[in-house]
Amino acid sequence: MKYLDLEDVIEKSKSRLLKRLPKFIVKLIIKIVKQEEINLILTNHSSDIGVDFLNSMIKEFNLTLEIEGKENLPENGRCFFVSNHPFGIIDGLVLTHTIAEKYGTLKAIGNDAFMYIPHLRPLIAAVNSFGKSSKEYINALEDVFDSDTPITHFPAGEVSRVYSWRVQDCKWQKSMITKAISKKRDIVPIHFYGKNSRLFYSIGIIRMMFWVKLNLELMLLPSEMLKKQNQTIRVRIGKPIPYQKFDSTLSHWDWAQKVRKHVYNIGKGKDTNSVF
Repeated sequence: MKYLDLEDVIEKSKSRLLKRLPKFIVKLIIKIVKQEEINLILTNHSSDIGVDFLNSMIKEFNLTLEIEGKENLPENGRCFFVSNHPFGIIDGLVLTHTIAEKYGTLKAIGNDAFMYIPHLRPLIAAVNSFGKSSKEYINALEDVFDSDTPITHFPAGEVSRVYSWRVQDCKWQKSMITKAISKKRDIVPIHFYGKNSRLFYSIGIIRMMFWVKLNLELMLLPSEMLKKQNQTIRVRIGKPIPYQKFDSTLSHWDWAQKVRKHVYNIGKGKDTNSVF
C-alpha cells in the first residue's frame, strides 16, 4: 500500500517549483527518501495504531534502549517532555515510546507531514512547520494543552545540525515556556546521545555555505532512520522543572535557552536543577 506517494504529493502541490521538476529528478528523490522501503514497513504494520505502532517499530528496528533516569518521570504525566533532536525520526519514536510506556498515552507535537501516516494520527498534535498553522490545528493543539495528556516536544523545531563547529540543536522556541506557564505544566528535560551520518551534516553545511534555504538534507532522514536498525539508543531523563521556576527574572526566550543548555548538561552527567 502506498502510504507515502511523493508523485501524488507533487501533483497536488501548489508549488510551481515542485511541479516543474523533471520526472527523473522526482524518481531520484523517491529513491533517496526510501519511499518503497518505508511503505513496506507501514504495510507490514497496517493494523498497529497509536501506541501499538510505537511498540512495533521498536521491535521492527531491533532497537536496544538504554534509558537512565526513568525514576525522574513524575507520577502525574501532565507535563511537557522536551528533548534535543539529534536523529529526526528515531528519537521521536523512542521519546514517544518511553512516555507511552510510563503513562499509557501521549500527544506528540509534530510536523503535519506525520498525518500522512494513519498509524501515528492518534498520537500527533499537528503543527505546520513550513507555514502558518490552520485554525483547525491551532484549536486542536489548544485542546491538547488544556487536557491532562502527557505532551512530547522537540523545542528546536528541527533536527540538530552543525552550529558553532559542533552538532547541536538550534536555539529553542520560547513557546514551550509560554505554554508551560499558562497551562501549568512542569517540564521534564530529556537528552538523547548520538548523531546522524557525516553525509547528513555535510549536505547541511554546503547548503548553508551557498545560502540555499531548501532543507535538502531532510530527504536523508528516512535513510538515517534505517541506519539506526540494530543499534543502541542512549537516553538520559532529568528531574522535572516546576513551571513556577520560569519567573519574570528572564524572558521566555532566555528561559527556553536555559532549559536547552540544561538538557545538554544532563547529557554530560549534570542532572541537578540548581542551574535554575
